[in-house]
Amino acid sequence: QVQLAESGGGSVETGGSLRLSCRASQYTDNIQCLGWFRQAPGTGRDGVASIRIDGHPLYGDKVYYVDHVKGRFTISRDIAANTVYLQMNSLKPEDTATYYCAAMEGGAFCSWWTDFNHFGQGTQVTVSP
Repeated sequence: QVQLAESGGGSVETGGSLRLSCRASQYTDNIQCLGWFRQAPGTGRDGVASIRIDGHPLYGDKVYYVDHVKGRFTISRDIAANTVYLQMNSLKPEDTATYYCAAMEGGAFCSWWTDFNHFGQGTQVTVSP
């Protein structure tokens, strides 16, 4: 199955920026979308951003964001490198979480967070007040 390797987490102060990277390897031909999820202590793992990577003629490289990161986070991709990025600006303490790279295999729409079925090991992001 697809392998996902995240990097780029760390600690910043409120208002700071971080850039997460995720490289997908092995069996990527069946992947429709790559995305980022996050999980704060005591909460579930929730989708944050996603991007189409399979070259679908209708959806291209369409991106999705949850409302509370719109305007602050940007997801992008490097198809040749099988890599997806998450640029996070204007970080807030409530963004503190473990961030997971995710892949959707056999799904339809990148906004359907429950269809993501492969996850990386996660990288910690901590934002101090």
